[in-house]
Amino acid sequence: MISIDKDFCKGCGLCIGVCPEGVLKLSDERNQKGYLLPFAECPEACNHCLLCESVCPDMALYVEKDHAS
Repeated sequence: MISIDKDFCKGCGLCIGVCPEGVLKLSDERNQKGYLLPFAECPEACNHCLLCESVCPDMALYVEKDHAS
């Protein structure tokens, strides 16, 4: 599961660009500051590499491995 803190995200897109599986995409949704937010378009494709989490300059993204996996 990929969680995005909408209040901290500034829509930089680094998480989208680094994802090797193309899980994240930019949405039309904006946060209170007006930034477009990323979302997990195909979360089932996430391989839990944590690259998106590690490049986020605002620590607005958190990847949690499914306990059932």
